[in-house]
Amino acid sequence: MIRKTALFFILFVVTVFINFFLVIKAYAVFDRQIRIDKILSDISDSKNNPRVQFNQAKAPINVLGLNTEASLKDGRVANLKAFFRKYNSPLYDYAEKIVEEADRHQFDYRLLPAIAMQESNLCRVIPEDSHNCWGWGIYGDTVTRFENYDEAIITISKGIKENYINHGLVTASAIMKKYTPSSPGTWQKGVNWSLGLIE
Repeated sequence: MIRKTALFFILFVVTVFINFFLVIKAYAVFDRQIRIDKILSDISDSKNNPRVQFNQAKAPINVLGLNTEASLKDGRVANLKAFFRKYNSPLYDYAEKIVEEADRHQFDYRLLPAIAMQESNLCRVIPEDSHNCWGWGIYGDTVTRFENYDEAIITISKGIKENYINHGLVTASAIMKKYTPSSPGTWQKGVNWSLGLIE
């Protein structure tokens, strides 16, 4: 009788423990989904609000002698963040820097991410400690390394402008001929496909 009671007690404790574990696991999944839905909702709000998406003005406004500054969230940054999050890219935290450098050098903000997608699956397959998601200066045993993603984005944006855009190479097919001349056309198709994903 004592053995049966002990056995039932052990089964009861194990059952309670399993149920407790399952409840905690379910709560964690539910909480994670709520956070994901909130992030996606924030991104969707900024994408669908034309005042946010198309107004990039950050110039000070002088109203009756008072200086004020308007700074609205750039919808392009939200587009990139959504793209990077979807593909679990470390570039997520650098979306603003990419847009800033694209504006500085006057080219499509989607170009660097599209090249990174083609060259390294958005930085998921790169030479160790290189921060080089773009295959920039990588050939044979040569690997161009950067201290961090900021340095890579600044350097490569400048290089794209000086070596490609300034020479009239403004389409994926034109860039491909100099960037990766050995490609049979797959590079340009991949870059164009990624450009479309970011729109």
